Amino acid sequence: MEKQIEDLKQQLEKQCLINKELQRQNKDLEQRLQEKEKLLQELQSQYHDLEFPSHSGNEIEPEVRKSRAAVIAPEPIRETLEITRNRVKKTVSETSLIVKAIQKNDFLSRLDDEQTAMMVDLLAVSNFKPGDEVITEGSEGDSMYIVAAGELIVTQAGQDLRTLTSGDVFGELAILYNCKRTATVKAKTVVRLWCMERQTYRTIITNKSKKKREQLMGFLKTSRTLKDLNDIQLSKIIDSMEEVKYQDKDVIVREGTEANTFYIILKGEVLVSKNVNGHQKQIRRMGKGEHFGEQALIREVLRTATCTADGPVTCFSIDKEVFEETIPIEHLELFDDSKVLQEAQVPEKSSPTSTLRFKDLVPVLYQEGRFQGDPVTLGVGGFGRVELMTTVNHGKYYAMKRVSKKHIVAKRQEEHMLFEKKILKAIQCDFIVRLHAAFKDTRYIYMVMEFCGGGEIWTKLKEV
Repeated sequence: MEKQIEDLKQQLEKQCLINKELQRQNKDLEQRLQEKEKLLQELQSQYHDLEFPSHSGNEIEPEVRKSRAAVIAPEPIRETLEITRNRVKKTVSETSLIVKAIQKNDFLSRLDDEQTAMMVDLLAVSNFKPGDEVITEGSEGDSMYIVAAGELIVTQAGQDLRTLTSGDVFGELAILYNCKRTATVKAKTVVRLWCMERQTYRTIITNKSKKKREQLMGFLKTSRTLKDLNDIQLSKIIDSMEEVKYQDKDVIVREGTEANTFYIILKGEVLVSKNVNGHQKQIRRMGKGEHFGEQALIREVLRTATCTADGPVTCFSIDKEVFEETIPIEHLELFDDSKVLQEAQVPEKSSPTSTLRFKDLVPVLYQEGRFQGDPVTLGVGGFGRVELMTTVNHGKYYAMKRVSKKHIVAKRQEEHMLFEKKILKAIQCDFIVRLHAAFKDTRYIYMVMEFCGGGEIWTKLKEV
């Protein structure tokens, strides 16, 4: 027994020694990690102090500078922008070098193909001899450069920082801001550079943005739900939309899932398919300018089909929550009730009240009591309120049911409203209330019915 206890003690001591050794190694690793992080922060600080290749407006200030506000300022963009620079022809190899330089630069890589092509066309050539300064530390800058051939040396406060060679980009911060150069760049050999001024770059970006905005505006106007919105409202939607990209075979929306996003195709093609007996059957192909997911903006529905990217696809999208914050649903022309409203505008020849106009109707107000001055309410139902109305000449009284479009859509009662209107219009019976006319505005559907002075049927049933 004692021997076993002794053995256990020795094992515990060994384990304690192992634990201590592991703890020591842990501390060493943590210390080394902290040193590495500190070194990384210093390197990042040096990197962000330069604009070679810098792409951030929030650079860490070098010690030589007291205030960044004094050297960076945004420039106002003119309303009318025209590209005045002549296009410079380039060889295939020169074009390839410029495109690769743009693509590997963190800032310029965000440009699309059209913008990149315009940059390639508009880059001008500049030549420098050994010892020539391309940019000087502390000077104002408004141009960016791509090295076509030769070598340049980058210095800051007299210290050499790096060498620039063919395909390198520098000075790109200057085409965004009116700022001072953070380093000096001097030609080490004979140097050939491609350069672009700030105004030319901003014109490329602004013109492309305006063109895309106009294009999106046209696409939105083809939507049945959005077509009646004005340009200001459509602009608000565009401002809230996001660009999303998909690769070949990516499923954008899947049949049967909850629908909450609306898409416009900017580039590429989308295959639409439905599940038929367990197999996906292609029903159509959509391209640039077409849209899907429209009903997701106005009601809670499930996707009725699957949309898959056929090759690379770029879409502009907006989800339901953002859309509702941007455009209240009462401003929409809800296409499911358009049939009701179109029929409501067709007068019924057999009805003597078919010439009734909405603007001729005025509410009857309470003349006394605590509701004095308020419209007389005949009843309140699950879908709206019924008020007592009369014509301007007080010739006749009507009961007008006002139903919220938003409520109809939320409860998915569009078809119900259509049938109610059709049935009431078709029936001429002394025991069923007559429908004289139907009207609409941006928020409500109005059904003008026969006024029955006996009271509401549910109240009578309750009394019985």
